[in-house]
Amino acid sequence: MSQLSQLAPQPLWQWFEKICAIPRPSKHEAALSQHIQAWAKSVGLPVIEDAVGNLIIRKPATAGMEDRKGVVIQAHMDMVPQANADKVHDFTKDPIEAWVDGDWVKAKGTTLGADNGIGMASALAILASNDIPHGPLEVLLTIDEEAGMTGAFGLQAGVLTGDILINTDSEQEGEIYMGCAGGVDASFTLPLTKDACNADAKAFRLTVSGLKGGHSGVNIHLGRGNANKILARFLFDYADQLGLALTDFTGGSLRNAIPREAFATITVAAAKADALATAVAEYQALLRAELAVADADVKVALTSVELPAEQLSASSQAQLLALLHACPNGVIRMSDEVEGVTETSLNLGVITTHADKIVALCLIRSLINSGRDNVCSQLAALGKLAGAEVVFSGAYPGWKPDNESEVMAIVRNTYQDIYHKEPVIMVIHAGLECGLFKEPYPTMDMVSIGPTIRYPHSPDEMVNITTVGQYWELLLAVLQRIPTKA
Repeated sequence: MSQLSQLAPQPLWQWFEKICAIPRPSKHEAALSQHIQAWAKSVGLPVIEDAVGNLIIRKPATAGMEDRKGVVIQAHMDMVPQANADKVHDFTKDPIEAWVDGDWVKAKGTTLGADNGIGMASALAILASNDIPHGPLEVLLTIDEEAGMTGAFGLQAGVLTGDILINTDSEQEGEIYMGCAGGVDASFTLPLTKDACNADAKAFRLTVSGLKGGHSGVNIHLGRGNANKILARFLFDYADQLGLALTDFTGGSLRNAIPREAFATITVAAAKADALATAVAEYQALLRAELAVADADVKVALTSVELPAEQLSASSQAQLLALLHACPNGVIRMSDEVEGVTETSLNLGVITTHADKIVALCLIRSLINSGRDNVCSQLAALGKLAGAEVVFSGAYPGWKPDNESEVMAIVRNTYQDIYHKEPVIMVIHAGLECGLFKEPYPTMDMVSIGPTIRYPHSPDEMVNITTVGQYWELLLAVLQRIPTKA
Protein backbone atom coordinates (compact mmCIF):
# COMPACT_ATOMS: atom_id res chain seq x y z
CA MET A 1 0.00 0.00 0.00
CA SER A 2 2.95 2.36 0.61
CA GLN A 3 3.35 2.57 -3.17
CA LEU A 4 0.25 4.74 -3.39
CA SER A 5 1.46 7.53 -1.14
CA GLN A 6 4.49 8.05 -3.37
CA LEU A 7 2.42 8.76 -6.47
CA ALA A 8 1.75 12.27 -7.73
CA PRO A 9 -0.20 14.27 -6.77
CA GLN A 10 0.80 13.09 -3.32
CA PRO A 11 -1.94 14.87 -1.31
CA LEU A 12 -4.62 13.02 -3.27
CA TRP A 13 -2.95 9.62 -3.30
CA GLN A 14 -2.17 9.78 0.41
CA TRP A 15 -5.85 10.24 1.11
CA PHE A 16 -6.77 7.43 -1.27
CA GLU A 17 -4.36 5.14 0.58
CA LYS A 18 -6.19 5.93 3.83
CA ILE A 19 -9.55 5.33 2.18
CA CYS A 20 -8.45 1.92 0.88
CA ALA A 21 -7.49 0.92 4.42
CA ILE A 22 -11.00 1.50 5.80
CA PRO A 23 -13.77 -0.88 4.65
CA ARG A 24 -16.67 0.97 2.97
CA PRO A 25 -19.02 -1.24 0.95
CA SER A 26 -22.44 0.27 0.39
CA LYS A 27 -24.41 0.54 3.64
CA HIS A 28 -21.22 0.08 5.68
CA GLU A 29 -19.65 3.54 5.45
CA ALA A 30 -19.76 4.28 9.21
CA ALA A 31 -16.09 3.60 9.94
CA LEU A 32 -14.91 5.83 7.12
CA SER A 33 -17.42 8.52 8.05
CA GLN A 34 -16.21 8.53 11.65
CA HIS A 35 -12.60 8.75 10.52
CA ILE A 36 -13.32 11.73 8.27
CA GLN A 37 -15.37 13.50 10.94
CA ALA A 38 -12.63 13.04 13.53
CA TRP A 39 -10.03 14.38 11.10
CA ALA A 40 -12.14 17.42 10.14
CA LYS A 41 -12.71 18.33 13.78
CA SER A 42 -9.00 17.90 14.53
CA VAL A 43 -8.08 20.52 11.90
CA GLY A 44 -10.87 22.90 12.83
CA LEU A 45 -13.20 22.35 9.87
CA PRO A 46 -16.94 22.42 10.61
CA VAL A 47 -18.53 19.07 9.74
CA ILE A 48 -22.18 18.07 9.71
CA GLU A 49 -23.64 14.57 9.51
CA ASP A 50 -27.21 14.86 8.21
CA ALA A 51 -30.16 12.65 9.08
CA VAL A 52 -29.28 9.92 6.55
CA GLY A 53 -25.50 9.92 7.11
CA ASN A 54 -24.16 12.31 4.47
CA LEU A 55 -21.23 14.49 5.51
CA ILE A 56 -20.98 18.21 4.75
CA ILE A 57 -17.61 19.79 5.52
CA ARG A 58 -17.08 23.53 5.09
CA LYS A 59 -13.91 25.52 4.52
CA PRO A 60 -13.71 29.30 4.29
CA ALA A 61 -12.41 30.98 1.14
CA THR A 62 -8.71 31.71 0.87
CA ALA A 63 -7.74 35.37 1.29
CA GLY A 64 -8.95 37.56 -1.55
CA MET A 65 -11.52 35.03 -2.86
CA GLU A 66 -14.30 35.59 -0.37
CA ASP A 67 -16.57 37.16 -3.02
CA ARG A 68 -16.52 34.11 -5.33
CA LYS A 69 -19.52 31.89 -5.86
CA GLY A 70 -19.64 29.01 -3.42
CA VAL A 71 -18.56 25.60 -4.71
CA VAL A 72 -19.66 22.16 -3.53
CA ILE A 73 -17.25 19.33 -4.38
CA GLN A 74 -19.20 16.09 -4.19
CA ALA A 75 -18.30 12.40 -4.02
CA HIS A 76 -19.84 9.26 -2.54
CA MET A 77 -18.25 7.33 0.31
CA ASP A 78 -19.32 3.80 -0.61
CA MET A 79 -17.87 1.36 -3.11
CA VAL A 80 -19.12 -1.71 -4.97
CA PRO A 81 -17.99 -4.94 -3.22
CA GLN A 82 -17.04 -7.45 -5.93
CA ALA A 83 -14.38 -10.17 -5.62
CA ASN A 84 -13.17 -12.99 -7.81
CA ALA A 85 -14.51 -16.41 -6.87
CA ASP A 86 -11.07 -17.54 -5.64
CA LYS A 87 -10.48 -14.41 -3.52
CA VAL A 88 -11.25 -14.60 0.20
CA HIS A 89 -12.22 -11.07 1.18
CA ASP A 90 -14.66 -9.63 3.73
CA PHE A 91 -15.52 -6.15 2.44
CA THR A 92 -16.87 -5.15 5.86
CA LYS A 93 -13.57 -5.93 7.59
CA ASP A 94 -10.68 -6.25 5.15
CA PRO A 95 -8.77 -3.36 3.53
CA ILE A 96 -8.48 -3.06 -0.22
CA GLU A 97 -5.12 -4.38 -1.41
CA ALA A 98 -4.20 -1.71 -3.95
CA TRP A 99 -1.03 -1.97 -6.03
CA VAL A 100 0.70 -0.13 -8.86
CA ASP A 101 0.98 -1.78 -12.26
CA GLY A 102 2.78 0.60 -14.63
CA ASP A 103 0.50 3.60 -15.13
CA TRP A 104 -2.45 1.95 -13.40
CA VAL A 105 -3.55 1.32 -9.83
CA LYS A 106 -5.40 -1.97 -9.38
CA ALA A 107 -6.63 -4.17 -6.52
CA LYS A 108 -5.73 -7.78 -5.76
CA GLY A 109 -8.78 -9.82 -6.70
CA THR A 110 -11.41 -7.24 -5.73
CA THR A 111 -12.92 -3.98 -6.85
CA LEU A 112 -10.56 -1.08 -6.19
CA GLY A 113 -13.02 1.57 -5.11
CA ALA A 114 -11.51 4.27 -7.32
CA ASP A 115 -15.20 4.75 -8.10
CA ASN A 116 -15.63 7.14 -6.25
CA GLY A 117 -12.66 6.97 -3.87
CA ILE A 118 -10.43 9.08 -6.11
CA GLY A 119 -13.02 11.87 -6.19
CA MET A 120 -13.43 11.67 -2.42
CA ALA A 121 -9.65 11.74 -1.96
CA SER A 122 -9.37 14.85 -4.13
CA ALA A 123 -12.02 16.67 -2.09
CA LEU A 124 -10.37 15.76 1.21
CA ALA A 125 -6.93 16.74 -0.11
CA ILE A 126 -8.25 20.20 -0.99
CA LEU A 127 -9.76 20.55 2.47
CA ALA A 128 -6.43 19.56 4.02
CA SER A 129 -4.34 21.95 1.93
CA ASN A 130 -3.18 25.39 2.99
CA ASP A 131 -1.97 26.53 -0.43
CA ILE A 132 -4.81 25.79 -2.88
CA PRO A 133 -6.75 28.96 -3.80
CA HIS A 134 -10.53 28.65 -3.70
CA GLY A 135 -13.67 30.54 -2.84
CA PRO A 136 -16.19 29.44 -0.19
CA LEU A 137 -16.04 25.66 -0.25
CA GLU A 138 -18.24 22.79 0.85
CA VAL A 139 -17.49 19.10 0.45
CA LEU A 140 -20.50 16.80 0.25
CA LEU A 141 -19.83 13.10 0.81
CA THR A 142 -22.92 10.97 0.30
CA ILE A 143 -23.68 7.43 1.43
CA ASP A 144 -25.00 4.38 -0.37
CA GLU A 145 -24.73 5.72 -3.93
CA GLU A 146 -24.04 2.30 -5.41
CA ALA A 147 -26.89 0.41 -3.72
CA GLY A 148 -29.82 2.82 -3.82
CA MET A 149 -28.62 6.45 -3.71
CA THR A 150 -29.95 6.72 -0.17
CA GLY A 151 -27.73 9.70 0.57
CA ALA A 152 -28.77 11.66 -2.50
CA PHE A 153 -32.44 10.87 -1.90
CA GLY A 154 -32.10 12.05 1.71
CA LEU A 155 -30.27 15.33 1.07
CA GLN A 156 -32.48 18.16 2.30
CA ALA A 157 -32.94 21.64 0.89
CA GLY A 158 -31.19 24.41 2.79
CA VAL A 159 -28.22 22.33 3.96
CA LEU A 160 -25.87 23.39 1.16
CA THR A 161 -25.09 27.05 0.52
CA GLY A 162 -23.00 26.76 -2.65
CA ASP A 163 -24.00 27.99 -6.10
CA ILE A 164 -22.01 25.40 -8.11
CA LEU A 165 -21.62 21.65 -7.63
CA ILE A 166 -18.70 19.69 -9.06
CA ASN A 167 -19.48 15.99 -9.06
CA THR A 168 -16.30 13.85 -9.15
CA ASP A 169 -17.87 10.54 -10.19
CA SER A 170 -17.11 10.54 -13.93
CA GLU A 171 -14.74 7.92 -15.28
CA GLN A 172 -13.07 9.24 -18.42
CA GLU A 173 -10.42 11.97 -18.55
CA GLY A 174 -11.08 14.49 -21.28
CA GLU A 175 -14.84 14.18 -20.97
CA ILE A 176 -17.08 16.65 -19.17
CA TYR A 177 -20.44 15.30 -18.13
CA MET A 178 -23.50 17.53 -18.09
CA GLY A 179 -26.28 14.94 -17.90
CA CYS A 180 -26.96 11.37 -16.82
CA ALA A 181 -29.54 8.60 -16.93
CA GLY A 182 -32.23 8.04 -14.37
CA GLY A 183 -33.24 4.59 -13.27
CA VAL A 184 -35.53 2.25 -11.39
CA ASP A 185 -35.14 -1.18 -9.79
CA ALA A 186 -37.40 -4.04 -10.85
CA SER A 187 -37.84 -7.36 -9.05
CA PHE A 188 -39.56 -10.52 -10.27
CA THR A 189 -40.80 -12.93 -7.63
CA LEU A 190 -41.87 -16.31 -8.99
CA PRO A 191 -43.52 -18.79 -6.57
CA LEU A 192 -42.15 -22.33 -6.79
CA THR A 193 -43.57 -25.78 -6.41
CA LYS A 194 -41.30 -28.79 -6.10
CA ASP A 195 -41.21 -32.52 -6.70
CA ALA A 196 -38.95 -35.27 -5.40
CA CYS A 197 -35.90 -36.02 -7.53
CA ASN A 198 -35.71 -39.27 -9.47
CA ALA A 199 -33.46 -41.52 -7.42
CA ASP A 200 -31.84 -42.89 -10.59
CA ALA A 201 -30.91 -39.47 -11.98
CA LYS A 202 -27.48 -37.87 -11.95
CA ALA A 203 -26.95 -34.36 -10.56
CA PHE A 204 -24.59 -31.69 -11.86
CA ARG A 205 -23.56 -28.15 -11.07
CA LEU A 206 -23.66 -26.04 -14.23
CA THR A 207 -21.47 -22.94 -13.99
CA VAL A 208 -20.99 -19.93 -16.22
CA SER A 209 -17.85 -17.93 -15.39
CA GLY A 210 -14.86 -16.09 -16.87
CA LEU A 211 -16.86 -13.02 -17.91
CA LYS A 212 -15.62 -9.44 -17.52
CA GLY A 213 -18.79 -8.05 -15.95
CA GLY A 214 -18.55 -4.34 -15.21
CA HIS A 215 -20.75 -1.31 -14.62
CA SER A 216 -24.30 -1.90 -15.83
CA GLY A 217 -24.47 1.64 -17.22
CA VAL A 218 -20.99 2.59 -18.35
CA ASN A 219 -20.21 -0.81 -19.90
CA ILE A 220 -23.66 -1.95 -21.03
CA HIS A 221 -23.09 -0.98 -24.69
CA LEU A 222 -19.95 -3.12 -25.00
CA GLY A 223 -21.88 -6.33 -25.60
CA ARG A 224 -20.36 -8.26 -22.71
CA GLY A 225 -21.93 -11.51 -21.66
CA ASN A 226 -24.47 -11.57 -18.86
CA ALA A 227 -23.97 -14.81 -16.92
CA ASN A 228 -27.62 -15.01 -15.92
CA LYS A 229 -28.81 -14.72 -19.51
CA ILE A 230 -26.18 -17.16 -20.78
CA LEU A 231 -27.19 -19.81 -18.25
CA ALA A 232 -30.91 -19.28 -18.84
CA ARG A 233 -30.40 -19.60 -22.59
CA PHE A 234 -28.74 -23.00 -22.26
CA LEU A 235 -31.35 -24.33 -19.85
CA PHE A 236 -34.24 -23.09 -21.99
CA ASP A 237 -32.76 -24.62 -25.14
CA TYR A 238 -31.87 -28.02 -23.66
CA ALA A 239 -34.33 -28.63 -20.80
CA ASP A 240 -36.87 -30.47 -22.95
CA GLN A 241 -34.38 -32.00 -25.36
CA LEU A 242 -32.32 -33.64 -22.58
CA GLY A 243 -35.03 -33.93 -19.92
CA LEU A 244 -33.19 -31.63 -17.53
CA ALA A 245 -34.70 -30.87 -14.12
CA LEU A 246 -33.67 -27.72 -12.30
CA THR A 247 -33.13 -27.52 -8.55
CA ASP A 248 -31.82 -23.97 -8.12
CA PHE A 249 -30.49 -20.99 -10.05
CA THR A 250 -28.15 -18.33 -8.62
CA GLY A 251 -26.34 -15.57 -10.48
CA GLY A 252 -24.83 -12.14 -10.02
CA SER A 253 -24.47 -10.21 -6.79
CA LEU A 254 -25.44 -6.59 -7.55
CA ARG A 255 -28.23 -5.23 -9.69
CA ASN A 256 -25.90 -2.50 -11.04
CA ALA A 257 -23.08 -4.84 -12.05
CA ILE A 258 -23.17 -7.03 -15.16
CA PRO A 259 -23.19 -10.61 -13.76
CA ARG A 260 -19.89 -12.42 -14.23
CA GLU A 261 -20.95 -15.78 -12.79
CA ALA A 262 -24.11 -17.87 -12.57
CA PHE A 263 -24.83 -21.35 -11.22
CA ALA A 264 -27.57 -23.96 -11.49
CA THR A 265 -28.03 -27.42 -10.04
CA ILE A 266 -29.65 -29.79 -12.52
CA THR A 267 -30.52 -33.46 -12.75
CA VAL A 268 -30.64 -35.66 -15.84
CA ALA A 269 -31.27 -39.31 -16.57
CA ALA A 270 -28.04 -41.29 -16.35
CA ALA A 271 -28.40 -42.36 -19.98
CA LYS A 272 -28.29 -38.72 -21.09
CA ALA A 273 -25.34 -37.57 -18.95
CA ASP A 274 -22.88 -37.88 -21.83
CA ALA A 275 -25.20 -35.96 -24.15
CA LEU A 276 -25.38 -33.19 -21.54
CA ALA A 277 -21.58 -32.98 -21.34
CA THR A 278 -21.41 -32.75 -25.14
CA ALA A 279 -24.06 -30.03 -25.22
CA VAL A 280 -22.17 -28.00 -22.61
CA ALA A 281 -18.90 -28.24 -24.56
CA GLU A 282 -20.64 -27.22 -27.79
CA TYR A 283 -22.37 -24.33 -26.04
CA GLN A 284 -19.08 -23.01 -24.69
CA ALA A 285 -17.57 -23.12 -28.18
CA LEU A 286 -20.61 -21.28 -29.53
CA LEU A 287 -20.35 -18.57 -26.89
CA ARG A 288 -16.64 -18.07 -27.46
CA ALA A 289 -17.35 -17.50 -31.14
CA GLU A 290 -20.20 -15.10 -30.41
CA LEU A 291 -18.29 -13.22 -27.69
CA ALA A 292 -14.84 -13.44 -29.29
CA VAL A 293 -14.28 -9.70 -28.87
CA ALA A 294 -16.46 -8.74 -25.93
CA ASP A 295 -15.89 -11.73 -23.59
CA ALA A 296 -13.51 -14.27 -25.10
CA ASP A 297 -12.80 -16.08 -21.81
CA VAL A 298 -16.37 -17.18 -21.10
CA LYS A 299 -16.47 -20.64 -19.57
CA VAL A 300 -19.33 -23.12 -19.15
CA ALA A 301 -18.49 -26.01 -16.84
CA LEU A 302 -20.28 -29.13 -15.62
CA THR A 303 -19.40 -30.70 -12.27
CA SER A 304 -20.91 -33.82 -10.73
CA VAL A 305 -22.63 -33.19 -7.36
CA GLU A 306 -24.69 -35.13 -4.84
CA LEU A 307 -28.29 -35.73 -5.88
CA PRO A 308 -30.58 -33.22 -4.14
CA ALA A 309 -33.83 -34.30 -2.52
CA GLU A 310 -36.09 -31.97 -4.53
CA GLN A 311 -36.31 -30.28 -7.90
CA LEU A 312 -38.64 -27.69 -9.38
CA SER A 313 -41.93 -29.00 -10.65
CA ALA A 314 -42.28 -29.09 -14.43
CA SER A 315 -44.64 -26.09 -14.40
CA SER A 316 -42.39 -23.96 -12.16
CA GLN A 317 -39.33 -24.80 -14.24
CA ALA A 318 -41.10 -23.93 -17.49
CA GLN A 319 -42.30 -20.59 -16.10
CA LEU A 320 -38.88 -19.70 -14.71
CA LEU A 321 -36.86 -20.55 -17.80
CA ALA A 322 -39.30 -18.76 -20.08
CA LEU A 323 -39.19 -15.69 -17.83
CA LEU A 324 -35.39 -15.52 -17.65
CA HIS A 325 -34.80 -16.29 -21.32
CA ALA A 326 -37.40 -13.76 -22.51
CA CYS A 327 -36.36 -11.00 -20.09
CA PRO A 328 -34.83 -8.06 -22.03
CA ASN A 329 -31.20 -7.32 -21.26
CA GLY A 330 -28.53 -4.89 -22.43
CA VAL A 331 -29.06 -1.89 -24.67
CA ILE A 332 -32.73 -1.29 -25.43
CA ARG A 333 -32.27 1.91 -27.45
CA MET A 334 -29.47 4.31 -28.36
CA SER A 335 -29.98 8.05 -27.96
CA ASP A 336 -31.17 10.05 -30.96
CA GLU A 337 -29.93 13.30 -29.39
CA VAL A 338 -26.47 12.33 -28.12
CA GLU A 339 -24.50 10.25 -30.62
CA GLY A 340 -22.90 7.10 -29.23
CA VAL A 341 -24.74 7.26 -25.89
CA THR A 342 -27.15 4.59 -24.69
CA GLU A 343 -30.63 5.99 -24.10
CA THR A 344 -32.29 3.03 -22.36
CA SER A 345 -30.94 -0.23 -20.98
CA LEU A 346 -31.73 -3.07 -18.64
CA ASN A 347 -29.44 -5.30 -16.58
CA LEU A 348 -30.70 -8.66 -15.30
CA GLY A 349 -28.36 -8.41 -12.35
CA VAL A 350 -29.17 -10.88 -9.57
CA ILE A 351 -31.06 -14.16 -9.36
CA THR A 352 -31.51 -16.00 -6.05
CA THR A 353 -33.35 -19.22 -5.19
CA HIS A 354 -35.29 -19.43 -1.93
CA ALA A 355 -37.27 -22.24 -0.36
CA ASP A 356 -40.54 -21.34 -2.06
CA LYS A 357 -39.65 -18.73 -4.68
CA ILE A 358 -37.04 -17.37 -7.04
CA VAL A 359 -36.28 -13.63 -7.10
CA ALA A 360 -34.68 -11.79 -10.03
CA LEU A 361 -33.45 -8.21 -9.68
CA CYS A 362 -33.04 -5.83 -12.63
CA LEU A 363 -31.88 -2.24 -13.00
CA ILE A 364 -33.47 -0.15 -15.75
CA ARG A 365 -31.65 3.02 -16.85
CA SER A 366 -32.84 5.69 -19.25
CA LEU A 367 -32.07 9.26 -20.24
CA ILE A 368 -35.80 9.85 -20.66
CA ASN A 369 -38.66 8.90 -18.36
CA SER A 370 -40.76 7.54 -21.22
CA GLY A 371 -37.98 5.11 -22.15
CA ARG A 372 -37.76 3.90 -18.56
CA ASP A 373 -41.54 3.58 -18.28
CA ASN A 374 -41.76 1.62 -21.53
CA VAL A 375 -39.33 -1.02 -20.24
CA CYS A 376 -41.22 -1.15 -16.94
CA SER A 377 -44.44 -1.91 -18.81
CA GLN A 378 -42.70 -4.65 -20.80
CA LEU A 379 -41.47 -6.27 -17.60
CA ALA A 380 -44.93 -6.00 -16.07
CA ALA A 381 -46.37 -7.77 -19.12
CA LEU A 382 -43.68 -10.45 -18.94
CA GLY A 383 -44.46 -10.99 -15.27
CA LYS A 384 -48.13 -11.54 -16.09
CA LEU A 385 -47.26 -14.12 -18.74
CA ALA A 386 -44.89 -15.99 -16.42
CA GLY A 387 -47.06 -15.80 -13.30
CA ALA A 388 -44.50 -13.67 -11.45
CA GLU A 389 -45.07 -10.65 -9.24
CA VAL A 390 -43.20 -7.59 -10.53
CA VAL A 391 -42.36 -4.70 -8.18
CA PHE A 392 -40.68 -1.42 -9.15
CA SER A 393 -38.83 0.63 -6.54
CA GLY A 394 -36.14 3.24 -5.95
CA ALA A 395 -36.86 5.31 -9.04
CA TYR A 396 -34.51 8.26 -9.43
CA PRO A 397 -34.52 11.03 -12.03
CA GLY A 398 -31.99 11.70 -14.72
CA TRP A 399 -29.98 14.91 -14.92
CA LYS A 400 -31.20 16.94 -17.86
CA PRO A 401 -28.37 18.61 -19.83
CA ASP A 402 -28.14 22.43 -19.66
CA ASN A 403 -26.32 23.84 -22.66
CA GLU A 404 -26.21 27.26 -20.94
CA SER A 405 -24.40 25.96 -17.84
CA GLU A 406 -21.80 28.49 -16.65
CA VAL A 407 -19.69 25.95 -14.80
CA MET A 408 -19.66 23.60 -17.79
CA ALA A 409 -18.27 26.45 -19.91
CA ILE A 410 -15.65 27.22 -17.25
CA VAL A 411 -14.49 23.60 -17.12
CA ARG A 412 -14.45 23.31 -20.92
CA ASN A 413 -12.45 26.51 -21.40
CA THR A 414 -10.06 25.69 -18.57
CA TYR A 415 -9.41 22.24 -20.03
CA GLN A 416 -8.73 23.75 -23.44
CA ASP A 417 -6.33 26.34 -21.99
CA ILE A 418 -4.35 23.69 -20.08
CA TYR A 419 -4.24 20.90 -22.66
CA HIS A 420 -4.75 22.83 -25.91
CA LYS A 421 -7.53 20.56 -27.10
CA GLU A 422 -11.29 20.46 -26.82
CA PRO A 423 -12.78 18.18 -24.18
CA VAL A 424 -15.76 16.05 -25.09
CA ILE A 425 -19.06 17.22 -23.62
CA MET A 426 -20.95 14.09 -22.65
CA VAL A 427 -24.09 12.64 -21.18
CA ILE A 428 -23.39 9.43 -19.23
CA HIS A 429 -25.58 6.34 -19.15
CA ALA A 430 -25.15 5.92 -15.42
CA GLY A 431 -26.86 7.21 -12.30
CA LEU A 432 -24.86 10.21 -11.16
CA GLU A 433 -26.39 11.80 -8.10
CA CYS A 434 -26.78 15.19 -9.78
CA GLY A 435 -30.30 14.36 -10.97
CA LEU A 436 -31.41 13.88 -7.37
CA PHE A 437 -29.57 16.98 -6.15
CA LYS A 438 -31.53 19.05 -8.65
CA GLU A 439 -34.75 18.43 -6.74
CA PRO A 440 -33.78 20.19 -3.46
CA TYR A 441 -31.38 22.55 -5.30
CA PRO A 442 -33.03 23.32 -8.66
CA THR A 443 -30.92 26.41 -9.40
CA MET A 444 -27.54 24.89 -8.54
CA ASP A 445 -25.21 24.74 -11.57
CA MET A 446 -23.64 21.28 -11.90
CA VAL A 447 -20.91 19.50 -13.82
CA SER A 448 -19.13 16.15 -13.46
CA ILE A 449 -15.46 15.33 -14.11
CA GLY A 450 -13.04 12.59 -13.15
CA PRO A 451 -9.99 10.51 -14.15
CA THR A 452 -10.02 7.45 -16.36
CA ILE A 453 -11.35 4.40 -14.53
CA ARG A 454 -11.63 1.11 -16.36
CA TYR A 455 -14.01 -1.77 -15.51
CA PRO A 456 -15.70 -0.23 -12.45
CA HIS A 457 -17.95 -2.54 -10.43
CA SER A 458 -15.72 -5.51 -11.22
CA PRO A 459 -12.48 -6.98 -9.79
CA ASP A 460 -10.75 -5.74 -12.95
CA GLU A 461 -11.33 -2.12 -11.89
CA MET A 462 -8.29 0.11 -12.37
CA VAL A 463 -7.55 3.83 -12.40
CA ASN A 464 -5.01 5.51 -14.65
CA ILE A 465 -2.33 7.38 -12.68
CA THR A 466 -1.55 9.97 -15.34
CA THR A 467 -5.19 10.94 -15.68
CA VAL A 468 -5.56 11.32 -11.92
CA GLY A 469 -2.87 14.00 -12.16
CA GLN A 470 -4.70 15.64 -15.05
CA TYR A 471 -8.03 15.56 -13.19
CA TRP A 472 -6.37 17.13 -10.14
CA GLU A 473 -4.76 19.87 -12.21
CA LEU A 474 -8.08 20.64 -13.90
CA LEU A 475 -10.03 20.69 -10.64
CA LEU A 476 -7.63 23.12 -8.96
CA ALA A 477 -7.56 25.38 -12.01
CA VAL A 478 -11.37 25.45 -12.17
CA LEU A 479 -11.57 26.45 -8.50
CA GLN A 480 -9.37 29.47 -9.25
CA ARG A 481 -11.64 30.50 -12.14
CA ILE A 482 -14.97 30.43 -10.29
CA PRO A 483 -16.55 33.86 -10.87
CA THR A 484 -17.66 36.37 -8.26
CA LYS A 485 -21.24 36.53 -7.10
CA ALA A 486 -23.42 38.89 -9.12
